[in-house]
Amino acid sequence: MNKILIGACVAIVCALPAWAEPVNIQKGVASVTVETETGPVEISRIQDNENKVSGTWALTSRACPPFCIQPVVPAQGMTVIGELELMAMLQDPEAIVVDSRVTKHFEGGSIPGAISIPFSEAADRLDELGCEIDFDGFDCENAKPVALFCNGPWCGQSPTAARKMIEAKYPADKIYYYRGGMQVWRMLGLTVTQ
Repeated sequence: MNKILIGACVAIVCALPAWAEPVNIQKGVASVTVETETGPVEISRIQDNENKVSGTWALTSRACPPFCIQPVVPAQGMTVIGELELMAMLQDPEAIVVDSRVTKHFEGGSIPGAISIPFSEAADRLDELGCEIDFDGFDCENAKPVALFCNGPWCGQSPTAARKMIEAKYPADKIYYYRGGMQVWRMLGLTVTQ
């Protein structure tokens, strides 16, 4: 009788669907919760162990320009971060995460908790990032830590935004660059806004 039960259990375990193995963010961390304009959102990974990136996010070779591989550090003084550091910034009420892509890309799905400031507007909207407008442009003495991202390592929108912000006197040491962008975020199966 015990042999039959053990055999049945093994058969059941072998027949579990692809989502049977938990897909955590890191060991012991299945999700993080971030505050957004519409309330808390849980960021987790897609639980289907067979999930694949599809559509434009799966493309590996695009014409350069404009899709040229970006430097790891687009401007001196900036800090490059990964997904875990970005999630920590999303949970930090003093930090701001900025989607530097054009508005239509932001509206097509973004990282929960990110705000949209298109790269072409970044230097003109520093007041949204802790700077104060003054006669000479902006006083950024109280600038907040800001993480910028765009479509991925081949996207120049957030590097351009960072350089323009620094030219407008935003402190480089307050700018964090999530180089992986939406392509790597999606490749890891992390939550995307609808």
